[in-house]
Amino acid sequence: MNRLLTAVLAGLLALPAAAEAPMKRLTLRQDLLGWEAIGRVEIDRRGYCTGVLIAPDLVLTAAHCLYGGGEDYAAPDGLRFRAGLRDGVALADSGAARAVVHPAYSPGGDAATHIRYDVGLIQLAQPVSLSTAAPFQAVRLADEAQDLTVVSYGQGRDEALSWDEDCTMLGRQQGLIAFDCDVTFGSSGAPVFRRTGGRAELVSLVSSGVMDEGRRLAFGMELPAAIAELKAALRRGNGVAATVAAGSGQAAARVLPPTTGLARTGPNGAKFLKP
Repeated sequence: MNRLLTAVLAGLLALPAAAEAPMKRLTLRQDLLGWEAIGRVEIDRRGYCTGVLIAPDLVLTAAHCLYGGGEDYAAPDGLRFRAGLRDGVALADSGAARAVVHPAYSPGGDAATHIRYDVGLIQLAQPVSLSTAAPFQAVRLADEAQDLTVVSYGQGRDEALSWDEDCTMLGRQQGLIAFDCDVTFGSSGAPVFRRTGGRAELVSLVSSGVMDEGRRLAFGMELPAAIAELKAALRRGNGVAATVAAGSGQAAARVLPPTTGLARTGPNGAKFLKP
């Protein structure tokens, strides 16, 4: 286990459990104001993760939601992004044309490497109108930053977004960020924001999480460089899975079993990754 993971976990063991404020369910349309670009990524109708728009046609999510092992992705034909989904109604709904994970992502690697590059992009078949949802731009988490917030779907709260308004950055090292935000099955790929005076800043994605004696611990990665590398791979077509309809002679990728961190609707859901 990476030194950061070990150090942060050891530090948590020495601290009393903090009181947890209840998460806010974004039920009403006005509750979604500012968060419209966050949605549910549905995988072949069997499971879901959380994703966020970083361009009208680009959804950022966790790589492990798109990568099933071996050398294949889940087929883009089976992916859907439902922006602002609440109680069966989405602000926008689109299938995928292409998908790509970070070139350095390795599901079988050590925990630190897995988390650091656990980012993927879905290119939508139909872009989401800017009048419907304003994409977020990823920024580097400021050195002095402590206060974070996460908006996500999750097991037991998969019909509407939930907002953990107040969580804390616990540590960072070598492209990894540790925080105590409330994450669970299905929260993989959820955007992590820094609260500012203006619009919240996208600073990380949820990759994995653990519970230790009732204490929450979650991990994500620094985003700007990883996103630039993902966009370059998408432009070049390196490692890109495309639907048959997307052309260029590419066949659709094979559908693989649900991956770690993916929430499922059945009784035997996958376990949330424990680094």
